[in-house]
Amino acid sequence: MNDSLVRCRSIAPDGSYLTVTATVRPRDGRAEVKCSVPEAPEVARRMQAVVRLARHTEARFDSRAQVVLSLDRAPAGGERDWELAAVLADRMVRGLYQSSVPVVANGWSDAWHLGRVDGHSLAAVPLGVLAGGAGGLPHLGALSGHPDPAAGVSSARAWFPLVSGGEGDTLSWVEVHVRPSPADGEDEASGIVAPGADAALQARVRAVLVAARHHDGRGLKEWRTTVRFSGERFQGASFELALVMADRMARGRDFLPRGRLLATGQSSSWHAGQVENVDGVGPKCALLLREAQAGDRILLPRAWEAELTPEWRAQLKAQGASVACVDRIGII
Repeated sequence: MNDSLVRCRSIAPDGSYLTVTATVRPRDGRAEVKCSVPEAPEVARRMQAVVRLARHTEARFDSRAQVVLSLDRAPAGGERDWELAAVLADRMVRGLYQSSVPVVANGWSDAWHLGRVDGHSLAAVPLGVLAGGAGGLPHLGALSGHPDPAAGVSSARAWFPLVSGGEGDTLSWVEVHVRPSPADGEDEASGIVAPGADAALQARVRAVLVAARHHDGRGLKEWRTTVRFSGERFQGASFELALVMADRMARGRDFLPRGRLLATGQSSSWHAGQVENVDGVGPKCALLLREAQAGDRILLPRAWEAELTPEWRAQLKAQGASVACVDRIGII
């Protein structure tokens, strides 16, 4: 562990300061990051997601420590310039970034998992303020004079159908980002995070990927992994095949389709590479047919094969998409 307490500040739109305070302690089975903001739980959840995403490009990660971060007050609605200060406070308290002067930083990003800093909201940058974006800090690697960390991240996205019985039916996506990072002494699950997901979904994501990689037989303890979902809320496990395929594509273990990969399926035996049945064959096939585009590859459970009509297959082919019914993962 390093300095027990660190503070970073950020300039608010009215010229006042927001202060991020970070402390570190042994994790002891707790979450690796805990955040709090007075009367603003949504901002606290965003801070936790930002810090977890930004850790993706770090060379190594010590899962034994918990970092606790707080903002002294809630920022104005929609204000995100405090994000860079939170990321820096997290790194400073763990000894990954050092500064000889008090840190004031403004910056935000829509791609922290790539180490990118998209910009800031200051009309003019005061002397000594670290501002994100072009002309300032374009990426987190620049803090140490390193190349853009995004070059070392491999990403893949797969889509899965969500049906609710009507107009709310839609395709949702899961995105997997992997970065080579040997994890000596750590278990596979410690290197997998899903910022923004609730505890149950995070646990399921870890369990699925650990088991599927066990079947893969390669790449264990070799990756830092960040999993992101599109914003739709969902229940059930039918996303699992899409998650596994996105992970395999990101790690170079499966072929890429010409277009998107659309998949639905689950398993109680990912460690054996098995793909099992899910409910909703009728509405999900209708949604997939409606959304399919030229070059798309659709993966369905083998149990659905008898349910797919010749007309459905012919229409899908006419749209330039292809379908496969599978009972195992592999080179699909």
